Amino acid sequence: MSRFISSKFNSLTPYTPGEQPQERKYIKLNTNESPFPPSPMAQRLARQSAGDLQLYSDPECKALVKIASQKLRIAEDEILFTNGSDEILNFAFSAFCDKDNPAVFANITYGFYKVFAEYNGVPYSEIPLKDDFTLDINDYIGINKTVFIANPNAPTGIALSKGEIERIVSSNKNNVVIVDEAYVDFGGESCTDLIHKYDNLLVCQTFSKSRSLAGGRLGFGVGCKELIADLNTIKYSTNPYNVNRMTMSAGIGALCDDKYFVTNCKKIKDTRKYTEEKLKELGFVMTDSKANFIFAKHSKIGGKELYLALKEKGVLIRHFETELLKDYNRITIGSDEQMQAFIDILKGVLEEMI
Repeated sequence: MSRFISSKFNSLTPYTPGEQPQERKYIKLNTNESPFPPSPMAQRLARQSAGDLQLYSDPECKALVKIASQKLRIAEDEILFTNGSDEILNFAFSAFCDKDNPAVFANITYGFYKVFAEYNGVPYSEIPLKDDFTLDINDYIGINKTVFIANPNAPTGIALSKGEIERIVSSNKNNVVIVDEAYVDFGGESCTDLIHKYDNLLVCQTFSKSRSLAGGRLGFGVGCKELIADLNTIKYSTNPYNVNRMTMSAGIGALCDDKYFVTNCKKIKDTRKYTEEKLKELGFVMTDSKANFIFAKHSKIGGKELYLALKEKGVLIRHFETELLKDYNRITIGSDEQMQAFIDILKGVLEEMI
């Protein structure tokens, strides 16, 4: 850092994204991207929008909001689109957290929560998961803090039921509960319909995973109109044109192409099940993932050793250095061809190392 950076960032540790190496071609199973391209309709609409890039995008995302409100069965003033779901999460830390409303989240969850809390100068606490990586909802009942829950969780993939989420929301009526549903389309249970029952619930989702738009950067939040108005205050104070024209159009296409979306989600779930079975045959244990990844460990090989050996063979998976996670690796579900290649290479690695 330079000598000019504000002292308020002295202790800030940035989020570490997954590797995006360029030096060789890898089987890339480390960043939870979709193995499938954007839908043909999304691609076509994005190309059409490219001709108008000399003009600012619509800050209200009216066309996209109209389609999304119909799909989600919510009012148009109950949704806000952002530059990826990370942006709306950051907005939520800024809008709903302060010294009187500190943030709380699990000690093992999406790494950006801690970064956003520190970036916004928000006091926060982390609640340990149980030994099996499950979240005990009793730890959050009536906690009277601004709650952030990834559901399904990352990097474990474990999901809470809608009923369990509702218990947390209903017991913290004087604080906002933010439910991050980035992976919900792969087996979780969405809570978007609960926004009409609870005015303190904000549900966030992304187009990066199930709708194949990670490179487009599109996310959204849904909540009562008053919560969305609060978030719009933050948006219009920072970046009014936060969703670009091509991404907005691609989002419309992705929402309208339901068959493509449903088919791809089913493929990923089927491939996840197949991969889990093969990993169990090879001596791995794993969590009950409802996401587009598997969180697994081998009893005879450390997580880092396995990660490095696979990388050497041209396969990238995600390893976490923290003490609680170091034995595990997170493996994104790719195409059937990618996962079969991964299993074949993994067998060879295990033969060499055991």
